[in-house]
Amino acid sequence: MARKGFARRPPGSGGGTGHHGRGRRALARVRFRADGRCVVVKARIVRHKGQRFRSAPLARHIQYLERDGVTRDGRDASMFDAEGDAADRAGFASRCEDDRHHFRFIVSPEDAGEIGDLRRFTRDLMADMAKDLETRLDWIAVDHWNTDNPHIHILVRGVADDGKDLVVDRGYRCRSGSGHRLDDYGPAG
Repeated sequence: MARKGFARRPPGSGGGTGHHGRGRRALARVRFRADGRCVVVKARIVRHKGQRFRSAPLARHIQYLERDGVTRDGRDASMFDAEGDAADRAGFASRCEDDRHHFRFIVSPEDAGEIGDLRRFTRDLMADMAKDLETRLDWIAVDHWNTDNPHIHILVRGVADDGKDLVVDRGYRCRSGSGHRLDDYGPAG
């Protein structure tokens, strides 16, 4: 019998692999900080094949993210990565072709307009995420300034550095994804 306010899933209703993924230990170490920055993160896992495949091909999504009119200074948008401001987007899409899935994150710090360098912020965030997940991450990103809330779109390969599928613990994703607020990412200002 389910307790009041809690839903029980029927057997076989999906909900993941049944295994804990990466990030569980990092989640246990998280503490809210008084000087933290509020960040809204939306996370989506995009399957490349099978019944759950419902998204535009990755190359088309990258093309959409690089559309005109989304940058701070009105230039054409361009993908960046950990190494620099000219990411090899075709190479990234090619590396993802045989992956089971990839991740799409939208990261929106509440004070994004005041952050001097959103790309540096993104690189720091992704370095922390790699540390939390205990693997090197292959990612590309683009910053968008076309709304009242500047934000970053980040695409992450679904493969860990050991070649296995990158499975991220649901608690870590829910803590840092699906529109939840992160109140502990870096000092504000």
